[in-house]
Amino acid sequence: MINQYFKLIKDLRTKKRLNQEEIAEKIGISRSSYISFEQGKTELNFSQIVKLSDFFGISLEEVESGKKPNNEKYKEMILACIRKGSAKDGRILKTKLAKMLYLADFAWFYDNLKSMSGMQYRRIQYGPVPDMYFRAIDELEEAGKISIDHKNEMLLISENESSQKQLFKKISKPEMSLIGKITKKWKDKKTNEIVDFTHNQLPYKICNPDEIIPYELITQEDPEYVY
Repeated sequence: MINQYFKLIKDLRTKKRLNQEEIAEKIGISRSSYISFEQGKTELNFSQIVKLSDFFGISLEEVESGKKPNNEKYKEMILACIRKGSAKDGRILKTKLAKMLYLADFAWFYDNLKSMSGMQYRRIQYGPVPDMYFRAIDELEEAGKISIDHKNEMLLISENESSQKQLFKKISKPEMSLIGKITKKWKDKKTNEIVDFTHNQLPYKICNPDEIIPYELITQEDPEYVY
């Protein structure tokens, strides 16, 4: 099935008043090939998608999903997982945090057939993660809401005191309850345990490197292996 992101790209192109030949040249394909893409007849390869992402200044998951995820809600989810899933010293490893967020999104989809954040998770070597994760962490640090111990090779993250009283307006009570269950289960476990758990789940196992992981795959898991 052809992805629907061609509609988003066409909309962005027309808003910027660019013609099809200009975009085709930017991503290194012929005008006829680009027209076929905009008509939804053909797909682009990964390198061409990356070029579109860079050119239009949007994330890869926005290009590939054809939708704009809820970035502000995702940042609240990050803060919630830090607040609830940190060790006694108030810090959590960046890798472990990423896994908790993934489990929250996919577990929510398991029960509700929609993700919590709308993010698209990519299968990379260290696990499933949206492209937005790294940018969101940087933006939260720049905003003074989190601190990152850059001296530690594993990157330990903590929530700053000024952010700890922040109320989460975009996360519903049922969503927060699920985040609480996931962080409670994994906060005292070693990072490699949650990494192994997510790597052995069906969504990660059957997707190819750099591929976007379809949320629907989690519905094939047994309930005890969702998070």
